[in-house]
Amino acid sequence: MQVWRALLNIPQGAVQSYGSVAESIGRPRAARAVGTAVGHNPVALIIPCHRVIRESGVIGDYRWGRGRKMALLAQELGAA
Repeated sequence: MQVWRALLNIPQGAVQSYGSVAESIGRPRAARAVGTAVGHNPVALIIPCHRVIRESGVIGDYRWGRGRKMALLAQELGAA
C-alpha cells in the first residue's frame, strides 16, 4: 500500500525509477520490493504504475504489455 500511495504522487507526464520510489517511502534499499508491488498493481489507471521506469531510463516491463506502457506515457506527455 505504501508503494501504491507513492505512485499517486508521481505527476502526470513524469516518471520515477524504482529506486526513487523506494527512497520516497523511506526504504532506499527496497527497489526490488517496489518492483514487486508495482507488478502486482491490479488497477493500473487508478494507481499509475506505468510511471515507474528503470534507473537507467529504460521503460522496462509492464503487467499489461510494454507497448501499452509506452502508449500511456506518450499520451500523458502529450497532455502535460
